[in-house]
Amino acid sequence: QEQLVESGGGLVQAGGSLRLSCAASGLTFSTYNMGWFRQAPGKKREFVAAIGWIGVNTLYANSVLGRFTISRDNAKNTLYLQMNSLKFEDTAVYYCAANRDRMVVAPDGNDYWGQGTQVTVSS
Repeated sequence: QEQLVESGGGLVQAGGSLRLSCAASGLTFSTYNMGWFRQAPGKKREFVAAIGWIGVNTLYANSVLGRFTISRDNAKNTLYLQMNSLKFEDTAVYYCAANRDRMVVAPDGNDYWGQGTQVTVSS
């Protein structure tokens, strides 16, 4: 059974760092484009970052550019999101998603989703 499981969320002070992980199982991870989204209370799910299946092509939302870094380790079937200089407005549930055919830049049409991990940034 295909599964994505996020981890690494938590409570951090503004200016701090966290690294999220997304462990994949039951799918050929190295053939999937991967991405991160987030959803704050009362808001729509929004794109954060995406990475191609090889790991070379990356895309970022303007709000996180220069602060967040997406990466993957295909040997470990794991996706990462390094988050630095965290701000209060980064507070949200963070989700990873997989798409076999295109870069993961939109919430719709992705093949698999994780259950989410909470990130809370205190001001």
